[in-house]
Amino acid sequence: MNTQTMKQALRQSIIAARQKMAVAERDEFSRVILKRIMQLDAYKRAKMVLAYMSFGAEFASGAWVQQVLQDGKQVLLPRVNSSTKQLELFQVVDLQQDVAPGKWDIPEPLPERCRKLDDSERIDFILLPGVAFARDGSRLGYGGGYYDKLLARIAPDSGDRHPALVAAAFSIQLVKNIPQETTDRKVEWLITENEAIDCGTEQNRLSD
Repeated sequence: MNTQTMKQALRQSIIAARQKMAVAERDEFSRVILKRIMQLDAYKRAKMVLAYMSFGAEFASGAWVQQVLQDGKQVLLPRVNSSTKQLELFQVVDLQQDVAPGKWDIPEPLPERCRKLDDSERIDFILLPGVAFARDGSRLGYGGGYYDKLLARIAPDSGDRHPALVAAAFSIQLVKNIPQETTDRKVEWLITENEAIDCGTEQNRLSD
């Protein structure tokens, strides 16, 4: 079985398990995760935050985005550019006025209302979506490669523009390992309803 086939099988399995969670349980876990993210030093220090608007049975990120705005931080949201197959980033200040359903019905910023971010601007904190995660920070996305391409542009591995890479997920999305390719980027913190996992520390522990 090749890497892509393994990834797709894992993706389908985790999405199905997540969909089976009761709505009330997902909502409660999302509230706990939100509080854990707010406690991260990297979040407290951040001035500019890249977030995302959730869809389906994901961690409900909307309440977190609203809290980030209330905390007085600059909030960026991604929008899919269908012609380039890339994510473009826009600053939002009002979730009621600045955002509307876009590609795949995921809420996206409205370009006519929002300032477009220049790739050279510094982002301090990025919350990444995903389907499955391992404790070493490995991330399995939805298969489009949008975030891997975005991170290559705005947060290269080398250089001084290195934001905190964080993911929020329910504990059922945690798996032992995820097949990785050279373009895949790992997260530094993984936040679940049960714990805040420092993936760098976990990676070192697992390699001992």
